[in-house]
Amino acid sequence: MTTAVTGATGHLGGLVIEELLARGVAATDVVAIVRDESKASKLASQGVSVRVADYDDPESLRTALAGVDKLLLISGADMGRRVAQHTNVIESAEENGVALIAYTSLLHADTSGLSLAPEHVATEARLSKSPVSTVILRNGWYWENYLAAIPQAVSTGTLFGAAGEGRLAAAARADYAAAAAAVLTADSDQTGKVYELGGDERLTYGEFASAIGEAAGSTVEYRDLSESDYRASLVGAGLPEPVAAMLASSDAGISRGELDTTSGDLRSLIGRSSTPVADVIAQALG
Repeated sequence: MTTAVTGATGHLGGLVIEELLARGVAATDVVAIVRDESKASKLASQGVSVRVADYDDPESLRTALAGVDKLLLISGADMGRRVAQHTNVIESAEENGVALIAYTSLLHADTSGLSLAPEHVATEARLSKSPVSTVILRNGWYWENYLAAIPQAVSTGTLFGAAGEGRLAAAARADYAAAAAAVLTADSDQTGKVYELGGDERLTYGEFASAIGEAAGSTVEYRDLSESDYRASLVGAGLPEPVAAMLASSDAGISRGELDTTSGDLRSLIGRSSTPVADVIAQALG
């Protein structure tokens, strides 16, 4: 069985391929789909087949997916364009007779009020109409999303956000990669399954701030802002308005419980607890 991973030189895609190889999948049975072949030299040196394609180029996708049995479609990063891009991938997979598509969606996508949700919902809807068997990996937040914020919180003594008392069931990126690899290598039929994926530590931002302070040996407190004030503060810190709006919307979603889950799906797939947040904090603090 040949397994292809899109975005293979990205953080998540690269980790998924590492997991596939660690699970005993032969490198010759793994296809890394990349936009820039020069960034895939490590994969090529491992014996992985590297194919160049772009979500905006259907012809390149049709060529890249030739002979592929299973496909992990990692959602694109171009907000506002992702539905069309994902559709290009799905149609190319259908034309090539791919047997299974796994898609990285968003936790609780179907009920989420996050600004990221609509494109995921639309992609899931398109997949539901596909003759190809599909499985949805609804990933929660990555702890790595806070790698830049953690040192700043230590230096200022304050973690800013707009999450209120909402709980965040985040996990390390490697945990989500392990879950994807588990689905792609599963002996059991994955058709139609929807996994709500989140970590075992369900922290409020206040608890997260305390964990940062404990790791740094200092006091870090959480300061809760309104969504609009938090967005303005992010813009003031130099982030582009669309990025600031997305992050503020995500925090508001956390306050409503939209990035929290007790499903246990992640633990079940990877066969262990999610990576401790203390490990990710330590990584951020160097």
